[in-house]
Amino acid sequence: MSEKVLLAILGSPHGNGMCAAMLNCAIGKAEKNGYHVTKINLYEKNLSYCKGCRACMNTQTCIQKDDLQEIAACLQKCQTVLLAAPVYWANVPAAVKNLFDRLLGTAMEETNTFPRPRLKGKEYLLLTSCNTPFPFSWIFRQSRGAIRSMDEFFKTAGMKPIGKIVCAGTVNKKDLPKQTIKKIERCMS
Repeated sequence: MSEKVLLAILGSPHGNGMCAAMLNCAIGKAEKNGYHVTKINLYEKNLSYCKGCRACMNTQTCIQKDDLQEIAACLQKCQTVLLAAPVYWANVPAAVKNLFDRLLGTAMEETNTFPRPRLKGKEYLLLTSCNTPFPFSWIFRQSRGAIRSMDEFFKTAGMKPIGKIVCAGTVNKKDLPKQTIKKIERCMS
């Protein structure tokens, strides 16, 4: 039986915040289910900004030499990706957006019509948190914007979602709500 490999990416500058707690919960369940987990904190990585040269469309990885090559290799090797990123202005933080920009050639191949995905057969789980309480976080598109942005990258890469979980109203929360834990564990079963 082949090894089950999971890539867990923390796209939050707060290693002890709500997104980190969500990610750690998912990692714990995955490890219990026999996954080998590689965890990456984007804020601890050296990632230059995308220069828009598009050389990656031919090389399938960015030609800039930094920590992106490690992340791209992990992404290509894994079966499942967990991405936890907070809501910043109804979107993802700059570190996550930069990751998506830098993974352009890893994720897709350009054609004359719609991009051809390069990561088919993989799955992903999206985790996000925002200070705005539910239902306002959804009505005013705070969490929806972040989920949409993350979802677009993975769908274009040809990956299938196993869940999209929002923990809203986190401004005064110290612990991960039981309801959120149940949702995460259900997705990782």
